[in-house]
Amino acid sequence: MSACGEALAAAGLALVGSPFRLHGRDPATGLDCVGLVHAGLLAVGVQPVTPRGYGLRNLGVGQWLGLAQNSGLVPFTGPHAAGDVLLIALAHCQHHLVIVAGEGDVIHAHAGLRKVVRQPFDPAWQVCAHWRLAPTAKE
Repeated sequence: MSACGEALAAAGLALVGSPFRLHGRDPATGLDCVGLVHAGLLAVGVQPVTPRGYGLRNLGVGQWLGLAQNSGLVPFTGPHAAGDVLLIALAHCQHHLVIVAGEGDVIHAHAGLRKVVRQPFDPAWQVCAHWRLAPTAKE
């Protein structure tokens, strides 16, 4: 696990309890899953480029995937580690971003619970993309 990953996981954990709001980018007024990753990246000194025009359900998300790399995230294969960002499929047309907290847990903006939560990774979730924060020159 890298220091960048640990920092992003810690930033995500600090947002647990923030309210949920679709298209939200401010932890005080609400975050959605994109807003959670956005706020986490800002907290570790990365300026994210975030998608616009998405809904809770989308036929496709391909048009936004390149924004991850523009936000300092690089595609990764292998076991999940703290600070990794995963794009998961919850249901048909329902994609969701989570930050890996470590120890088999993830942090995400839960629309049903109306807040950011930490919960165990559900093995039924299909991982569609896996990114890791690019290491800094110091690492």
